[in-house]
Order: sequence, then C-alpha cells, then structure tokens
Amino acid sequence: MTTPAFIPGLQLARRFYTEAVAPLLAQDAPGIPHSAARIGTGSEVLGYDTPRSADHEWGPRLQIFLHPEDVPHHAAHIGRTLAEHLPKTFLGWPTHFAPTGETRDIRVMRATDGPVHHRVEITDIPTWFRTTLGFDPTPGITPTAWLTTPTQSLAEVTAGAVFHDGLHTLNPLRETLAWYPHATWLRVLATHWQHIADEEAFVGRCGEVGDELGSAVVTAHLIRHLMRLCLLMNRRYPPYAKWLGTAFTRTPEGTRLTPVLTAAVTASDWRTRETHLSTAYETLATLHNRLGLTDPLDPTTRPYHFRPFRVLRADRFAEALVARATALEDAKKPRPEEL
Repeated sequence: MTTPAFIPGLQLARRFYTEAVAPLLAQDAPGIPHSAARIGTGSEVLGYDTPRSADHEWGPRLQIFLHPEDVPHHAAHIGRTLAEHLPKTFLGWPTHFAPTGETRDIRVMRATDGPVHHRVEITDIPTWFRTTLGFDPTPGITPTAWLTTPTQSLAEVTAGAVFHDGLHTLNPLRETLAWYPHATWLRVLATHWQHIADEEAFVGRCGEVGDELGSAVVTAHLIRHLMRLCLLMNRRYPPYAKWLGTAFTRTPEGTRLTPVLTAAVTASDWRTRETHLSTAYETLATLHNRLGLTDPLDPTTRPYHFRPFRVLRADRFAEALVARATALEDAKKPRPEEL
C-alpha cells in the first residue's frame, strides 16, 4: 500500500462520516436518530497526531451514538451494513483494521478484499461515558466524580469533534464536562500548589548533602506539577505524560517558561535549579493573582524558614484556595430555616 499524504485524523474522521458513513445510515437506517463524533482515546482527538500515529489505532474511525433502546435492535445491523458497504479505502487510507498479532485489542489499517473490520463504534451515550469516564454524567456529576476522574479522560471526552448531534444530548453533555465547577477548580489547583509546597525545599536539601541526582529528580517532579498547574490555570485539562509538554508549550506562560524549566531540569547543580524554579514559581503565582482566584498573595520567593533554600511557600496558595472553595460551597448550602 502506498502511504497517502498525511492529514490530521480529526479532519479524516469528519470527512469519513460525512462522505461515507452518513450516506449509508440515511439509506439503511432511515428514521433512526443518531449522533456522530470522534472523541475518546487517540492522539488525533487532542490534535497531537503526526504521521507516526498511523502505525496503530489511527485512521478513518468514529463513534455513532444511538438511543439506548435502539442499540439492541439496530446496532448489529448497522455494523454489518458498514462492514459490507463501506469503501475499502477512504482518501487513500484503508477502512479495514486488522490485528497486530501483539494483542487483539490493537489494530492497524490493512488492505482487504472482504468485508471491512471497521472502527465505527456503535453504542449509546450513557454506556460510552460509563466505559470512558467510569460514570454517566447524564443525571449530573458529583464532586467525587469530578475530583477522581483523570484529567486525561476529561480531555478526551471534551476535545475532538461532534459531527452530528441528532440525539441533542451529546453536545450539552460535553459542555457540562468542559470545565470544573468553580469551587472544584479551586480545590484541584490547591492540590497542585500543596504538592509543590511539600517538596520545594528538597531541591536544595538534597543538593546540600551532595545528592545532585536526588535534587534533579525532585526538580523534575516539581516541574510536572508546575506544568499541570499552568494548564489548569488556563482552564485546560492536562493530558497524560506523552502530551503534557506539548500542551504546556501552547499556553501563554508555557511559551515563556519552557526555556526556564528546560534549564532547571538540565542543570548540574542545585543552586541553578533553584534559581530557575524560582522564576517559574513567581510567574505562576503572578498568574494566580491576575486571575483573582483569591485575595492577592505575595508572589515572590523567600528563604525556607531559617534554612538557605529559596521557596515560594506554595502552601499559602493552597490554603487560600481551599478557604475560598469552602466559602463558595458553604454559600450554596441551604440555611437551617430553609430546611
């Protein structure tokens, strides 16, 4: 097979639905309402796919959502219709996905003469969300669900694209999941500030006893929290490790801080690491104040008690955020006379 020119997978999925899948649905399943999207796992959903992505689970693929009561009666039939009548290739890319041999769950595009084993997933919205997030957001999202769902998963269900929402429920659900309730957002931010507070003095303490490797490891750990914090402050769900750096560099602060954090993680001595981390701390502390998340806090670094290590005392930010979140939550609770 000659490899066709690469196009972003989300663009490929949209055209695949519009030009190949939708006409078959209109012909073979008229009157059955559906929604169509490319969301969930896959680098193309987040817009990070490259030609390398085509080596597995990438290609003309999408989800078709039916009403739950329609799935038992129509899903299998629609799946067979697509297998038998989809074109063998679309824009030069095979629509057949064959096993790799490593695991039956991982498939790659391959040419075929028979019915295609397509990657058009046919399901219903509650089932898909329960499988993807661990809960169905249709009746509402609990604080526990918000706080325990990985940000990668939240990114996957709110990124990508909806091509058609004939069920009139997929877009509203994605809008609900698009970002945390305000008090929950503050608590998530507080968690990352507290993680920084727990270890910010260790960069110098490790170095002071000659453990530059330990200092470097702590620095890398702190940088991860800083990158995630930056994304969260920009109201973006941090992706998992493979795409964290890519997502971070696309934020306004990430553009400025990438060389700073690179210098910190590649430094050979703890004092240089501490200097660059201090710049990053102060940048994000200033952003915190600019967002008005709490009353303004001093964004400058300072000595760690009586020890010669430069820190932000990030616990100040964590405590202020938790206090603000608690006040917002308490304000929503019914008063005794209202019960």
